[in-house]
Amino acid sequence: EVTPAIDPDESTENQIRPVANWLEIQVELARRGFSGGSIDGVRGPQSSAALRAFQRSIGLTETGDLDPMTGENLLLTAPAIGTHLFTADELDALQSIGTTWLAKSEQPTLAYATALECVAEHYHASPNLLKRLNPQTDWNSVQPGTSVQVPAVERTNPAGHAAQLHIRLAAHELEATDENEHVIAHFPVSIARNVEKRPVGELHVTVVIPNPNYTFDPDVFPESPEAKELGRKLIIQPGPNNPVGIAWIGLDRTGYGIHGTPEPEKVGRTES
Repeated sequence: EVTPAIDPDESTENQIRPVANWLEIQVELARRGFSGGSIDGVRGPQSSAALRAFQRSIGLTETGDLDPMTGENLLLTAPAIGTHLFTADELDALQSIGTTWLAKSEQPTLAYATALECVAEHYHASPNLLKRLNPQTDWNSVQPGTSVQVPAVERTNPAGHAAQLHIRLAAHELEATDENEHVIAHFPVSIARNVEKRPVGELHVTVVIPNPNYTFDPDVFPESPEAKELGRKLIIQPGPNNPVGIAWIGLDRTGYGIHGTPEPEKVGRTES
């Protein structure tokens, strides 16, 4: 679990203040359900889009900048940096991931491959940010009891319940609105590379599956030499390195869904 890195002499009340930099902006937005992608402390297109969505949600001008009015409304509710203590269990669960579809199908699970990947995905962080925050850490030989600094965010807490999901294909973003069409969450997404495979119109969620397995169908990968050679379907077991990540939200069009990814750093690109 994340433990806030806070001076014991400082009161919680004194910690509630306007965000002061892009790391704090990204962390506080992520806490509220407005994701700018992997937290890296650097302003980029996805972070600016998340800030614009937050501004829109509270009726401010969408500047994508930390202007005075935004600063008054985006308060840091807890320290932006916390600590993570590695346990023997989570380090023992690390495993090498096969490089072929067949090798992956033979693994009982597709868990995290490295300590850096594990903590980066748990705290929505860029691996490069974690390296900057922890310059003395040897990520190739992390031991139980090792403590590292991390962005102090684990789960998002949108202010309401989603009634509709809006996927903007050109902008590569997904937004959730409540029953009053109020924006309550924002996330960058990847979309199909083939324009003809991008559904336009209204679809409906039919199923939500946490930790799904994945069916590798060689017919879907005609360009793959391995798929041609295999000639049969394979079942890939669940885990964060599963091709669809740790969640599948099925839609009422066969084969279509909203899902996770084993490579969060690539979210927002056209490739699925």
